[in-house]
Amino acid sequence: MATDTGTSTITETAKAFFDACETGKGWEACSAHCLPDAGFSAQAEPLADMHTLKEYTEWMKGLLSLMPDGRYEVKSFATDAERGNVCAYGVFSGTHTGSGGPMPPTGRSTSTDYVYVMQFEDGKISHMTKIWHAGLAMKDLGWTG
Repeated sequence: MATDTGTSTITETAKAFFDACETGKGWEACSAHCLPDAGFSAQAEPLADMHTLKEYTEWMKGLLSLMPDGRYEVKSFATDAERGNVCAYGVFSGTHTGSGGPMPPTGRSTSTDYVYVMQFEDGKISHMTKIWHAGLAMKDLGWTG
């Protein structure tokens, strides 16, 4: 359970982290909002082997090099002070025009829903779970059959 459950404090920290992560700033910018050993989990194939938030933020940084037009739209942002977490629901959109990744640029686009559940300890993110249907996004981009 989080020791700092001040709603405005964890909400503002979560918003700052979310923006830094979703704009591809990587761990260098995101780490200020997280415990150094913050965990990560997701039941999505491309992320299944990631266990730290540092790994995930660096993956997002790389993803935005594949999709330079990548952007997000926040649909909902909710704080559960009793449980010490913040949930963010967004839609990420982008087109695979950058080099690298699983194949040469496909020129195809995706618009994919996802949710972050950010758990807090001492005012910082201690663990984040991403809820995302990766298969549909990868199919949109032409990365799978």
